[in-house]
Amino acid sequence: MTKKYRILETIRQGQIGGGESHLLSLVENLDKSVFEPVVLSFTPGPMIDKLKEMGIQTHVIYTEKPFDMSKWKQVKSFVESENIQLVHAHGTRANSNVYWAAKKLNLPLVYTIHGWSFHDDQNPIVKKIRVLGEKVLTKKSDINISVAASNQATGKQYFKDFESVVINNGINQQKFNPDRALKNVREELHIPATDSLVVFVARFIHQKQPLVLIKAFAKAAQQLPSLKLLLVGDGDQKEEALQLVKTLGIEQQVIFQQFRQDVPEVLAAGDIYVLPSLWEGLPIALLEAMAMGKAIIATAADGTREVIQHNNNGLLLPIENVEDNLAAAIVDLANDPLKRKKLGDAARATISERFSADKMTREIEQIYLTLLKK
Repeated sequence: MTKKYRILETIRQGQIGGGESHLLSLVENLDKSVFEPVVLSFTPGPMIDKLKEMGIQTHVIYTEKPFDMSKWKQVKSFVESENIQLVHAHGTRANSNVYWAAKKLNLPLVYTIHGWSFHDDQNPIVKKIRVLGEKVLTKKSDINISVAASNQATGKQYFKDFESVVINNGINQQKFNPDRALKNVREELHIPATDSLVVFVARFIHQKQPLVLIKAFAKAAQQLPSLKLLLVGDGDQKEEALQLVKTLGIEQQVIFQQFRQDVPEVLAAGDIYVLPSLWEGLPIALLEAMAMGKAIIATAADGTREVIQHNNNGLLLPIENVEDNLAAAIVDLANDPLKRKKLGDAARATISERFSADKMTREIEQIYLTLLKK
């Protein structure tokens, strides 16, 4: 039997988010006759449980801090004990806690930038520190992968001599397929078939703007009382979101759910998918909704605007003053089932043509082989 290459796939957390969905898809699609993936996460969570169900060796070294030097020797011991031959870090925090071990052990290091850790709306000192951190991480990596051309452009803008390969995130179109038999989430959640359902599947964090979405939805619901909003996810703005719904008096029209594993079923239940992000790498939740043929409303953030063409395969709104525009777009699509179908069909075609998990995985495997054979 040919000896397999042992690849460490590492990520900051075990909760489900964009980077975590990417890692799951990559591990699932890797050619197991050539590669043997081992996963290291820095917190536990449902992703860990899912990987174990898949039979993937998974380990947790707990820290929620970037550049946590107190964990570096532990990480090095783990990497050494597992006979790892290449390290693939997904995201800033994961890379900040594995690059030292990779360099000490003289292992090739791949860094997938799922979106930069610095942003224009940060405190200038925080932003400066994060820019410096990313500068270190991108220089220490043997190959940087940008998930969108806009993220590559940002890297070139901030770092002299920055180089990366653009590999778009990919979606498993067998799993995210609206034509297959799916359980009825509307029935489970008691949402009438006649109601127009707006869906948000994302972390409840400032970046994704769930509070702005709730305010916009409240305005739209004044015009269309049959609207419903399904918010799926967790995060530090969840409690505030729950309170805002009460304050606005729309408890009867808004349903909250924690992260769910049955995302295709959740998306299938919706009529409109909304993602009003301030910034993005290449949002996997958006691609999943498109693969399910949903009518999309999104803000023109980084990677999103590389995927959505306004009025072609979705509606693309300016990031500035989004609340009123979002409310109007929700009403527009809720009132126009033919437009929803047209946008949804075009969205699905976009994924089919450009964003397959198989294509993404083969491109990443080629990078692994290039580095391993040096």
